[in-house]
Amino acid sequence: MSHPFKAVSLSFRKAPLAIRELLALDEAACRRFLQQLRNELHLNDLLVLSTCNRTEVYYAHDDDCSAAIIRALGQLKQRPDASSFAPYFDLYLEPEAAAEHLFEVAIGLDAQVVGDLQIINQVKMAYQWAADADAAGPFLHRLMHTIFFTNKRVQQETSFREGAASMSYAALELVEELTTDVASPRVLVVGLGEIGADVCRHLAESKYFASVTLCNRTRSRAEELAAEFAPGQLQIVNFENVTGALREADVIISSINRDTPFFTRELVDHLDVLSYKFFIDLSVPRSVAADVEQVPGVLVYNVDAIESKASAALEQRLAAVPQVRALIESSLLDFADWSREMLVSPLIQRMKAGLEQLRQQELERFQKKATPSEVKLLDDATRAFMQKVLKQHVLHLKAACRRDEAEQLLPLLTDIFDLERQPVANA
Repeated sequence: MSHPFKAVSLSFRKAPLAIRELLALDEAACRRFLQQLRNELHLNDLLVLSTCNRTEVYYAHDDDCSAAIIRALGQLKQRPDASSFAPYFDLYLEPEAAAEHLFEVAIGLDAQVVGDLQIINQVKMAYQWAADADAAGPFLHRLMHTIFFTNKRVQQETSFREGAASMSYAALELVEELTTDVASPRVLVVGLGEIGADVCRHLAESKYFASVTLCNRTRSRAEELAAEFAPGQLQIVNFENVTGALREADVIISSINRDTPFFTRELVDHLDVLSYKFFIDLSVPRSVAADVEQVPGVLVYNVDAIESKASAALEQRLAAVPQVRALIESSLLDFADWSREMLVSPLIQRMKAGLEQLRQQELERFQKKATPSEVKLLDDATRAFMQKVLKQHVLHLKAACRRDEAEQLLPLLTDIFDLERQPVANA
C-alpha cells in the first residue's frame, strides 16, 4: 500500500486496566479528539476507537505522529504525564500492519474474549463519528467497507460467530461460577449500556437466578429492556433507590459510564454485608473503587478478571481462527491492489481529459461540413475509439500496480502524454 496509514494502540495486550482507564474516552470525548487531531495535527483518514479494552487512533500522515497523538490524548484527559505511558502503546507505522490490525480488532481476533460480538458495532460507531466529522477520506471509507464485507463473510462462512462467547457472556459465566454455593442468587445490574444490556439478556435467558433487577439513570431505558422479556422476568428499581437494591443483591454488575467510581468504600460500608457480596465491574474507567474489596465479605472482579471460559462455543471459535485469518488475508490483498491503483487514478483521469480534448478538437474541424446525422456518427465512433485506447492503457497500468511497478511508470507516462499540463477529468 502506498497510503501513509498508521495506528497508535493502547490495549489490554500491554496496558493493565489501571492505565487503560486513565485514557479511556466516551463518545463525546472521541468526537472532540477527532476534531483536535484533525485541526491541530492535520491528520487525515482519522478513526478514534475507545472500548473497555482499548483506546486507539488510526490516521494518515507521512510522518510518525504517535508521540504527538499521545500528548494530545493526555491533554484531553488532563494527564500531563501521558507521555510516560508511551511504553504501553503499540505502534503500527506501516500501512499494511495498521490495516491488518484494524481488521483483527473489528472482527474480534484481537479481543480479550475471542470473537467478541460487541466490537464490530463499536468500530461502526467510531467510523460514523469519523464520517460525521468529515475526517474519513477515500482510503478509510474503502477500508471500512472492506472490513464490514469481510465481517459478513466471516459470519456466513465460518463458525467464528457461533455461540455466545463475548465479554457479556464471560461475565455471566463468572457470575454463575461465583454463586454456585448461593441458594437462589439475586443479581442487580446497574448501568444499561451495550454491554450491560447484553449481560441482562444472558441473565434473563439462563433461568439460574432467583431475581434479576435493572437499575439505570434513565428509567425508560430499563423499561425498554425489560419489555423484551415476559412480564416480571426482569425487575426495575429507580436509580435513587439503588442503595436498597444493593443490600438485597448477592451480585452487583456495574457498567456505569463515568470518570470516577460510583461504588465507593463509604457506600459499601453502609450495606452491612452479612455474607459474600460480589461486584462485577465492567466499566472503564472503573465504577467500583479499588478499596471496596477491603470491606469484609465483598469481592470485586473487573474486566481484566473476566477471562475467556473454555466453553464449546469458544473452542469452536478458536478452531475457526485459521479460516478467519485466510478471509482477512484475501481481503487485504484485494484492498492493497485497490490502494496501489489509487496511485494511478489521477494519471488515468488526465489521460482521459487529454484524449477527450483532442477528440473535441478534431470533431470541431469536421462537423461544420457534416450533416447532423454524420456528426452524431462521428461522435459515437471517436468516443468508442477513445474508450478502447484508454481501456488498454488502464489495463496495463493496473497490471503494473499489481506488480508494484506503477511508481516507476508514472514519471515516464507523465512525460510521454505531457500530463502535467492536462486538467483532471471530472469523475
